[in-house]
Amino acid sequence: MDGETNGSQEITQGAENQAQEQQQEDAQVQQEVTGTDWERQIADRDARITDLEGQVAETAKNAETAESLRGEIAELKAQGESDRISFRLQLAGVRNVKAARAILADHDNDIDKLKEAEPRLFEGDGKHAAKGGGAGGTGTTGLPNAGAATDSGKQLKHWRDIAGLTDDDKKK
Repeated sequence: MDGETNGSQEITQGAENQAQEQQQEDAQVQQEVTGTDWERQIADRDARITDLEGQVAETAKNAETAESLRGEIAELKAQGESDRISFRLQLAGVRNVKAARAILADHDNDIDKLKEAEPRLFEGDGKHAAKGGGAGGTGTTGLPNAGAATDSGKQLKHWRDIAGLTDDDKKK
């Protein structure tokens, strides 16, 4: 039992020592925080708060600016990709860029697949021109124009008649 009494006395004495130390610290703080010291500490704290608020405001402003720039970059990238697709379609000989763009996604954004699947959207190449879709002097039906003379002798005779020349004049 003697050990139990000593243990409780030590605990009680330790608590009293802590209480005294706390009182001494409070007394020191009270001595330090008198008059101008207290005002200086408040001013320092207020300055620190103002500094931190400024940092928060600047960080928010920078984040806002960064987000705005990210949006602008994304917009420019999208516009660049759109222009690139339009340019590639024009190089491929598309007749109507808007119509081709509308169905390009159906062909995995592959212009060659689109050209193969929808040849009527593109200017004539070898096989397409024979169908009447481009150069080659054919009309929209793929047939020669109705007013065009196809026989060179017949055409020459026509122009001779217009000029007033006859075949008899030719023999002389």
